[in-house]
Amino acid sequence: MRTFISDFNKLVKLRLTLTVVFSASISFLIGAKQQGEVMWFNWLMLTIGGFLVTGAANGFNEIIEKDIDKLMKRTMDRPLPSGRMTTGQALVLSVFMGILGTMVLVQLNFIAGLLSVFSIFLYAFVYTPLKQKSPIAVFVGAIPGALPPLIGYYAAFKSAGFGLAYASVSEAAVVITPLVLFAIQFVWQYPHFWAIAWVADEDYKNAGIRLLPTTKKDSVSAAMIMISALLMIPVGFLPMHYGFGGWVFTVVSLIGGLAFTWYGYQHYMLRTDASAKKVMYVSFLYLPLTQLVLLFDFIPFN
Repeated sequence: MRTFISDFNKLVKLRLTLTVVFSASISFLIGAKQQGEVMWFNWLMLTIGGFLVTGAANGFNEIIEKDIDKLMKRTMDRPLPSGRMTTGQALVLSVFMGILGTMVLVQLNFIAGLLSVFSIFLYAFVYTPLKQKSPIAVFVGAIPGALPPLIGYYAAFKSAGFGLAYASVSEAAVVITPLVLFAIQFVWQYPHFWAIAWVADEDYKNAGIRLLPTTKKDSVSAAMIMISALLMIPVGFLPMHYGFGGWVFTVVSLIGGLAFTWYGYQHYMLRTDASAKKVMYVSFLYLPLTQLVLLFDFIPFN
């Protein structure tokens, strides 16, 4: 049983899945706060459904990349390439999680369920095979990677057919708020994943994966990391610009954006694995911290 739990955690990429669920749950609470009421049972259902959907997407990803994972040190101990789990077992688990998770999210909100299906498809069946073909995979992967805030936000609203029931919230708020949350997480993924790609480049090369902008650890790829890090400064002002982010959030996001930029600039000058790791570590801290701060510094607008 202990081995199965360990392998299951690796199949669903537990840390990544929990990060995604955290992002969605924060957005749910923002949407609930906007309406003036938090339905905690629905929040629990979102957490469960989000975990299952994300775990399914990661499971499909590992099934497709089973042979590739054998070639990389960081992934060769996963249950499929190591032989501890068969493809059939992983497929049954992933399909079950995908169906059950989608059913849970659809019960909360039709749009949230629809977005979850789209997220699974785009991540597992478009982004995953594209990783071996072109660096544009990072752009494609950034879309499902930024969908959790939308899924979580819309899950906080009751479905009204194919739309939302939001009598207490203006139509503009329902459109703008989730799009801004999506935009922040979308832009964040570029310095995050390119920094990871830089550090893991040698391992990726063994599997034929090239995710850096130029496919090389050169000055252009380093410059792209720095520019994408710099973009975190303006996107951090979007919540205040649209009237739902307070000064505390704006200051914290500005400090985070400046840290991103500083370490991005250092990496551009040094172009070492150590400098790329600093960008990566900033990215690990930036997103959950700013999301939490925004939740508590959120200004509902109607």
